[in-house]
Amino acid sequence: MAGSVNKVILIGNLGRDPEVRRMNDGNPVVSFSLATTESWRDKMTGERRDRTEWHNIVIFNENLANIAEQYCKKGSKIYLEGQLQTREYQDRDGNQRRTTEIVLQRFRGELTLLDSRNRDDAHNQESGAYGQARSANQNLGQQSPTQNHGGAPAHSSMKDYLDDDIPFGVD
Repeated sequence: MAGSVNKVILIGNLGRDPEVRRMNDGNPVVSFSLATTESWRDKMTGERRDRTEWHNIVIFNENLANIAEQYCKKGSKIYLEGQLQTREYQDRDGNQRRTTEIVLQRFRGELTLLDSRNRDDAHNQESGAYGQARSANQNLGQQSPTQNHGGAPAHSSMKDYLDDDIPFGVD
């Protein structure tokens, strides 16, 4: 094989709120822990067993860092793609330490929120404040929960959204 691949794909839950720091050039660096849990049934006892792995995540990609900072919090379920990186550092006592992290580089990586658009909306809806929260978001120039990333209403068909001047049709 001519090359190699260093790619990590994880789906899990944040173990803590993202921590945001700034580099000297002002770019954000976001870090948090992510838990992935494997479940199985023990053949001998029939009991359900779980094993949780904790992963240290570091985001250098400015756009993904902003998403993590604004929308991720402890317990959020996310999908991410990054690379394994091991680095060495000195701890407070002067001991040499090594840590392995999943890093989303400046122009690489992916982060997808898997929870509902805003978990607080469900809570606000139960308390009767959903409409107020939604209109407040719209007043701030944010998308409403009924719009997708392209700006078209989520319930409209792609056929209605596409321009008629495109030389091919959508069936």
